[in-house]
Amino acid sequence: MPGRTLLRTAAFMTVFAVAATACGQDKDGGNGGTASATPPTATGSVSVSPSANPSPGFRASVHRVSAADLPHSWHKGCPVAPSGLRRIDMTYWGMDDRTHDNGQLVVNAKVADDLVKVFRKLYDNRYPIRRMELVDVYKGSDFDSIEADNTSAFNCRNATGSGSWSQHAYGLAVDINTCENPYVTAGGEVAHKHCVKYKNRDNRDPGVIHDGDKTVRAFASIGWGWGGVWNGARDYQHFSSNAR
Repeated sequence: MPGRTLLRTAAFMTVFAVAATACGQDKDGGNGGTASATPPTATGSVSVSPSANPSPGFRASVHRVSAADLPHSWHKGCPVAPSGLRRIDMTYWGMDDRTHDNGQLVVNAKVADDLVKVFRKLYDNRYPIRRMELVDVYKGSDFDSIEADNTSAFNCRNATGSGSWSQHAYGLAVDINTCENPYVTAGGEVAHKHCVKYKNRDNRDPGVIHDGDKTVRAFASIGWGWGGVWNGARDYQHFSSNAR
């Protein structure tokens, strides 16, 4: 009957509205299932557990930094002052196939905009990144950052096995997915035991970089070179402005 039909329709619309309100709610999926500290704020404080949130697309913003923002990665005598560095806050595509909104890299101010373009390409390509935190989370330890499979950039340190500044000390180098793309010595050694299997570059696991692939081409588009094609030791995680 018409009256009953109207009542049933009204009841259905009420249930539908309640269900629609509940849609889109989701729990934090974590960063690849592994909790870790987020980068320090201007006061140097650290919170925990990067979040993975559904987002409509890539977003990035560039910010000035001070020495207080870089308590472990910068010190007096470094080749670049904090005023010559910038922090990029950006989204990235995670190993869990979700958008993460809390990626941070500190880079040289002169290349910040170019690197935003590169990471936009990586995001559009759905190139997965394990985590992206400032090396200050690891108290400036390159070893610990690599152990965490962290993607990072600025760190005022010498080049591996050298007494000269690394390109990271200038904010002109980025290391990506440091376990899937390890540093391999000329003798074939990998310092991180759980990353040894990635010495085999035929590996096609997510995040592994190969010569000529979209990730290498994204950095090449701004003139940066890849350490995976060096003679002798090869640094598969490493991209830099001078290819060293």
